[in-house]
Amino acid sequence: MAQKENNNPQNQLNIELTDEIADGTYSNLAVITHSNQEFVLDFIKVMPGVPKAKVKSRIILTPQHAKRFLKALAENVKKFEAMHGEIAEAEQINVPFNFGGPTAEA
Repeated sequence: MAQKENNNPQNQLNIELTDEIADGTYSNLAVITHSNQEFVLDFIKVMPGVPKAKVKSRIILTPQHAKRFLKALAENVKKFEAMHGEIAEAEQINVPFNFGGPTAEA
């Protein structure tokens, strides 16, 4: 989908990316829960042989933004696979915990 270029400065958004945030945070597990008002995405780093893992980042989205995020992520995965080939899925990881509420795996 092509985006229309808009040269109107009032419709532009300047996004600041600090050095700390630009470094990023590694995550190899995401736990998703939701209520009727929000989706909660907890990003976790699990290390082999370590029985404890900490949530490294929590993102809270409205249902509408979660759906837009899902579409944008799917579009980016499709573009990535078109350039680099299909992403092989790893084996299913069974994580024996629950943060409460409905849970989906990612």
